[in-house]
Amino acid sequence: MDPQSRATQPTPALRSLKSAPAEPLLTRDFDARPAAVYERLRSKYGPVAPVDLLGVPVWLVLGYAEVLEVLRNDHGLWSKRLEDWRDHREGRIPADWPLLPSYQGTYIAFQEGKAHTELREMWSKALRPFQDRTQPQALRLEKDVRQYADELISLMAEGGTSGWADLSAQYARPLMLMVCNRLIGFGTDEALMDIWRVVDAGPDAPEATLRLMAALAEVVALKRRRPGDDLPSHMLAARPDLTDEQLIGEIGLLLGLVGDIATSLICNTVVEVLTGDPGARASLAAGLVRETINRAAMIAPPSANLSFRFATADTVLGGAHIAAGDPVMPSVAAAHADPRFAAALDPSSVHSSRAHLAWGAGPHRCLGDELATTLVSIAVERLFEQMAALELALPADQLPWRSSPTIRGLRALPVRFRLGQAAERAPAPAGAASEEPATSEESTEPTASRSALSRLVRALLRQRS
Repeated sequence: MDPQSRATQPTPALRSLKSAPAEPLLTRDFDARPAAVYERLRSKYGPVAPVDLLGVPVWLVLGYAEVLEVLRNDHGLWSKRLEDWRDHREGRIPADWPLLPSYQGTYIAFQEGKAHTELREMWSKALRPFQDRTQPQALRLEKDVRQYADELISLMAEGGTSGWADLSAQYARPLMLMVCNRLIGFGTDEALMDIWRVVDAGPDAPEATLRLMAALAEVVALKRRRPGDDLPSHMLAARPDLTDEQLIGEIGLLLGLVGDIATSLICNTVVEVLTGDPGARASLAAGLVRETINRAAMIAPPSANLSFRFATADTVLGGAHIAAGDPVMPSVAAAHADPRFAAALDPSSVHSSRAHLAWGAGPHRCLGDELATTLVSIAVERLFEQMAALELALPADQLPWRSSPTIRGLRALPVRFRLGQAAERAPAPAGAASEEPATSEESTEPTASRSALSRLVRALLRQRS
């Protein structure tokens, strides 16, 4: 069915974004209990609700079937190109609207058609060595990540084999920042800290963004002169015609995926194991770590809401009249809680549903989902393998969550821990945690030392306080 024929379909509850009484989404209630906000909107409006997002009217898609329909985009009805946003095209979006810069990039997330297809091909080729386990680079990366994880656990236990730790600042975040460094090759602690400052969107984020862009420009220039066995070099090999600006934008997406989304999923998985339904603990006990992660991605997806899609023609979605150029924001978190979908899940089963939308779906589905899942699996597995006891240091309803229009993650994950006997006997890693074998005389791959990780952890703790 084409978009025009869809536009003429009758609906019992036809509404328009201009006439609908949009209510603010980012309220105190949303920050504390977004699930309750989604359910109130669902009860009031159905699977598609009009909301006000920082002064801009948006359709929030709450229903699982409706979110999946938008993401699959079978009829080419939903575009991610900024040019297809009517209010922006006609000058009604303020230039200082906080989220506007993220939609103005030329990178893959906001491309369609041939440009999008070519960038996906580049990403597929560049990521394959690192997420295809038949490739030596993927096996070396996994080995290094395990060593980083073990070293971070040993740093947590410097004061004794039991104690208190913040698993976000002392484990999950530095682990993923080291992975970013390993894949990209910054080689400086300050660049890793700037990734954290940018992701956290605090008062020093603008200055950190400028420094990070400068650091990325240096990396790109180096890889053009001396390609190595790293992600930027593989991207350039796949698309030599990419400009420096384009490549920096694409690498920025990886920093978001690994530095923020994967970090949040590690923490969300730990919380789900410690406080969630029995299925998460059963999956982990059975050695089915990926099933545990799937369950956490279902219940607490880090990418709670995805970026806008814009209707390319008038249509009807979930009883709402979507005019050409209207923005819709698919809510993964709300879709997973849709009673029509949740009723089919068995919370006590060792096996989780793999129908979650945490990595998206359709033509814009995340190409790095396999890499991210592997990284999270290693982090969760090493943590629970080495801990004889692990429990939250705060009641679950008092954990400090940070909510944004798109991300739902923990600011801190305080726990009490006790190392297992195997971890107590293991010597702490010293010197270089890992060194990737050079593939040529010009390779300059970074290494991670205990002192570098220690500095990073202490800096993160200072940033948190």
